[in-house]
Amino acid sequence: MAELASGVASKILEKLGSLACGEFILVLDIKSQLIELEGTMTTIKAVLLDAEEKQATNRALSIWLRQLKDIFYAAEDVLDEVECEVLRKQVLRTYGRPNREHGLKITMSCIGGGT
Repeated sequence: MAELASGVASKILEKLGSLACGEFILVLDIKSQLIELEGTMTTIKAVLLDAEEKQATNRALSIWLRQLKDIFYAAEDVLDEVECEVLRKQVLRTYGRPNREHGLKITMSCIGGGT
């Protein structure tokens, strides 16, 4: 069964919650914006649940929900990138910059070559 738009919205809400608790909000000074976005997403999720019940009898609504789900996937990708950047900065702050040789080995192992 295909994932519903409300399911994707739930994932985004989870990510927003974890990001709002993270230390990067202090650096970027975006806590209030994340809290506002989380509230908006909660409202959107409630509307989506109603819309998903009605989509079987409304073709336009079904198409709209598919398009919205694609937008949510794109938003989730952006949040994933933010999480990765936060983790990268935490590693650099904790362990410092890796030397060039070590970085090359990591890159090569990520693409399936080298050790």
